[in-house]
Amino acid sequence: MKPSNDWTVFLPSLLLVVLLGGGLIAYPEQGSHLTSLAMDFVTGQIGWLYLILGGVALIFAGWLAFGPYGNVLLGPEGEPPEYGELHWIAMMFTAGIGGSMIAWGVAEPLSYLQTPPFGIEPHSADALEWAHVYPIFHWGIIPWAFYAIPAVPVTYMLYIKKTPMMKVSAACESAFPLTKHPVASRLIDVIIALGIVGGTATSLGLGVPLVSAIIAELFGVVDNFTSKMTVLILWTVIFGASAYRGLKKGIKVLADFNMILAFAALLFVLVFGPTLFILKLTVNTGGLLIDNFFRMAFWTDPISRSGFPEAWTIFYWAWWIAFAPFVGLFLGRISRGRTIRQIILGIIGWGTLGTTTFLSIIGGYAIYLAKTDTLPVEEILAQAGMAVVTVQAINHLPGGNVALMIFLVLCVIFYATTLDSAAYTIASVCSKNLPNDQEPPRISRVVWAFALALLAVGLIATDRIKIIQASTVVFSLPLLPVLILMCVSLVKWLKADFGTTTK
Repeated sequence: MKPSNDWTVFLPSLLLVVLLGGGLIAYPEQGSHLTSLAMDFVTGQIGWLYLILGGVALIFAGWLAFGPYGNVLLGPEGEPPEYGELHWIAMMFTAGIGGSMIAWGVAEPLSYLQTPPFGIEPHSADALEWAHVYPIFHWGIIPWAFYAIPAVPVTYMLYIKKTPMMKVSAACESAFPLTKHPVASRLIDVIIALGIVGGTATSLGLGVPLVSAIIAELFGVVDNFTSKMTVLILWTVIFGASAYRGLKKGIKVLADFNMILAFAALLFVLVFGPTLFILKLTVNTGGLLIDNFFRMAFWTDPISRSGFPEAWTIFYWAWWIAFAPFVGLFLGRISRGRTIRQIILGIIGWGTLGTTTFLSIIGGYAIYLAKTDTLPVEEILAQAGMAVVTVQAINHLPGGNVALMIFLVLCVIFYATTLDSAAYTIASVCSKNLPNDQEPPRISRVVWAFALALLAVGLIATDRIKIIQASTVVFSLPLLPVLILMCVSLVKWLKADFGTTTK
C-alpha cells in the first residue's frame, strides 16, 4: 500500500500546533506568563528527576553497548550499512544539534562569568575556568546518551521487526501493545509530534534572531521584527524544499556540505583567534570535567539554592529530552546495517567529539575576549542579547566580514538540516503504511515545515529568551514516560528474540 497520512495523529497534532502558535502571536504577554509558570514548576519541583534520568540514560546506554546484546546487527545479515560512516556522522550531527550550538557558543560561557556555579565569585579566575567547562558538559556525553537510547528501539523496530510505520508508539509495542490500547497509542504519537515541534521551534526561536543580526551587520539593514520574519519565511522555503526532496537528495547533501564548512569555520577561529589560550584552556577543562563530572551531573544546589541547576543543567536536559524522540526516529531511519554497539558508541562518541571541539574553540575565544577586555562582550550580552554578542565576537576576528559570511552560511544550513529533518520525522510519525525503504507523503513534509515556522513566529513575538527556554521544558515533560516505555519495549524484544545472551 502507498504511504498516506494517519489523520488520527496528523489532524490533532497540527491543530494543537496552530492553536499554540496562534495563541502566542495573538496574546504574547499571557503566553509568556503561562509558560514561565510552567517552567518554574517543572524545574523547581521535579528538576531532580531530570538529573536522575541523565545518569540512568548514560548507564543504560553503556549496558546496551557493552552488555550481552551489543553485537546484535540491526539489519539484514551481510548487508553493509545504508549510509557510510562520514555521511552517517554528518546527518547525525546536524540533525542532533544544528545551529543552536552557534547561538549558545559565545553567550553561554559569558553567562557563567556573571553567575558561576558552586558559589564561585563572579568574574574570578575560577569563574573563567568553569565558564569553559559547563558548556562542554551541557552539550556532551549525557545529551548524546539521551539521543542514542531511542535510536536503538526505533532501528530495531524498523529493521528487525520490520514494522511498516515510523512511529514511537510502535517502538513501545512490546511494553504497551497497540491493539489493546489504540487511543493511548495515538496519544503517544501526538505527544511525540508536539515534542518534536516544541523542541525544534525553540531552535528556530534562537536561530532566526542570530541570522537576522548577522545579515544586519553584513549589509547595514535594520534588525527588527520585520527582518526576522523575512528571514523565517525564506528559511522555511529552503528547508521546506529540502524536506520535499526527501532524505537522500535533500538532507544528506546539506549535512555533508555543512560538516566541511563547520570544520573550516572552527579552523578559522582557532588560527586567527587566541590559539595558545584556547588550547591550554581546553586541556585544563578536560581535567576539571573528569574530576567533577558526577558532581555536576547530580548537583541540585539544595542548600544555597542559587537557581543555577534549574536555569541551566535541568533546562538543557529537558531540551535534549524534547529532541530525543525526533533524533531517535531520524537516527533509527538512517542506521540500518549497524550493530547496537556501533550505534550507541557512534552517536555518543562522534557527537561528543564534535560538540566538545566546537565549544572548546568558540567558548575559549569568547572567554579570552572577556578576560582581556578586548571587546566588552559581557556588556553587549546584557544590553543587546545573545544574537548581537555572537555577531560582534565573530566580527572582531581578522577579516570579520569573511568570518561572518562563513558563519551565516553555516547557520542557515545547520538549521535547515535540523528543521527539514524534523519536518521529515513528524511527517513520518503522522503517516501510515510507511515501509522503512519509503518516505512520508511530500505534502505532509511541507505542511509540517510551515507549522514549525508558525510556532517559531509565536516564540519570536514574545522576544524573551526565557520563554523560548520554557517552551522546551514544558514540551519535554510528557515525553519522559514515553522514553521509558521505549527502553522497556527494547529489552523485552531483545530477550524474546535473542535470549539472555548473544554470541
